[in-house]
This record gives sequence, C-alpha cells and structure tokens, in this order.
Amino acid sequence: MRIVIYGVGGVGGYFGGRLAQAGEDVTFVARGAQLQALQAHGLRVQSIKGDFTVQPVQVTDDPARIGPVDVVIVAVKTWQVPEIAPALRPLLGAATAVVPLENGVESPDQLAAVVGRDHVVPGLAKIISAISAPGAIQHSGMEPYVAFGEWDNQLTPRVTALRAAFTRAGVAVAIPADIDVALWEKFLFLAAFSGVTAVTRAPAGVVRALDPTRALLTGVMHEIAAVAQARGIALPVAALDAAMSAIDALPPHGTASMQRDLLAGRPSELEAQTGAIVRLGAAAGVPTPINAIIYAALLPQELAARGD
Repeated sequence: MRIVIYGVGGVGGYFGGRLAQAGEDVTFVARGAQLQALQAHGLRVQSIKGDFTVQPVQVTDDPARIGPVDVVIVAVKTWQVPEIAPALRPLLGAATAVVPLENGVESPDQLAAVVGRDHVVPGLAKIISAISAPGAIQHSGMEPYVAFGEWDNQLTPRVTALRAAFTRAGVAVAIPADIDVALWEKFLFLAAFSGVTAVTRAPAGVVRALDPTRALLTGVMHEIAAVAQARGIALPVAALDAAMSAIDALPPHGTASMQRDLLAGRPSELEAQTGAIVRLGAAAGVPTPINAIIYAALLPQELAARGD
C-alpha cells in the first residue's frame, strides 16, 4: 500500500516505522529538526518490542510532492489537525482513507469538514512513545495497538487492506464492531488519566494508589460516560472498570503526554481532552463539575505555553 504518515512523533514514528520496515510504501511528512534528521540518518526506534532503524526514509515537508495515496495516517498533535487538514488534499484519490490516530474524539469530524466525510476513517492508537531526539522514537510501554473503522462500521476493502498491512508489520490491529464506542472507550481512559495526572503532577503509580486521587479518576470517568450516553454512544457497562484496569496496568512511573507537555511549558492537548469533556457536556446539557475544575486549574499554564 502507498501510505503517508503525517506527523512523525511517538505515534506516527513508531507505527509508520513498523509499516515501512514490513515493506509498505511509506512516506513521512515532517518538518524542522525532525525532517532534517530523518533525511540525514533515517528513523531510529528504540522499543520494548525490539529496536529497529528505517534507512533510507522517504520524507518530505510538502504533501503536494507525493500525490494521491491509498492511506493517510494523521498523527500530529490534536490542536494541529484543523491546521494541517487543507494540506491533505493533494494526497487524496477517489478511495483514499484518511485515518486520524489522535487522542480525543473530535478529530474525525474536524478532518471530515475539510476533506469530506467519505475520505475519513476514524481510528485510534494505544502506545506509550515519544520523540527522544530528532529522528529517534522511544517506545517505553504498552502493547502497540491500532483500531479503525468506517463511520457506518461496514467492512470495506480499504479497511481490510489496511488491517492486513498492520498485521504484516506485526502490530496488533482491530476493526471494532462500533468505532464510535471504541473511540470513547479510549477517551474514557485517556482523558481521565491525563487530567488527573496533570493536575496532581503525579505518575500513574501514585494517583491510582491514593484513595482521594483514585476517587478523582473515578469521578472524571463517570462524567465522561454521562456525556457519551447523552451523545448516543453505547458504552458498555464494563467500560469504566476496563478503563481503571488499564490505568492499574500502566508502569508506576507512567505519565500522560498532556502532563509532560504542561510541566515542560509546551502547548498540550488540554482542549482536546479535559476541555472537550466540558464543552461536549455543556452542549449536551450534562454537568461536568470535576472536569470543569481540572480544566480551570490547568488553563492558565496552557495559555502561558501558547503565549496567550
């Protein structure tokens, strides 16, 4: 398959690297120091599942040079999705699938508003990984996993072909029975973990062990589940227990990217996670007081990081 990886961070670098290693025709879209390092030295991945290098790497900062492809995997930060969406147009053929592997639940609609709903295949990824240096990715935890599916959950040739590509790459992959439920199940886990660890400045092992912070995690999850229900998302009854079990399974030192970004003074995904719960809750008439407090507590740092 001809695949474009738009954004070469922890997610795009790891999964794009695995696909390229397996022989797929992969082109990365990157910029700045990451682009220069990939051009000079290739992509280096240190992983708990085995280190590897992709050299040479097909990489550019201009999607227009690539032309139409089979799949575009969008792996930028969530706040960059609306910004980069218009640049995807030269990559689109008649059946091109644009697959956002983003945190949060709003990116598929944001992309659909620009490239058209027929091109978007909602997706998600699970992995703990980050850029360790220009051109280098560190995968430090969690079994790498991707899932995606058509809006109507039909098993189309393009999703089955992409599933086969990930399988050849040795990546755990699924086409869920209901992609909306799968997105919200991840959101239930991630937004709770991100918000609570960011506001407490504590890692997974601490927030899950202390009764007050564990109760905070549970409270955040209940609010997310209520918003999902109001939006017609059929989250299973066991979803909250599964989300807490996922947090319990994280390495004790594990942190969320939102927490790391805020502590480092970088823009974070606050708006796409805690902010989205508050926004979507208000739109649905669902109170989200715990998330509103966490959002208010973190907002000054977020605005400072953005120079606002």
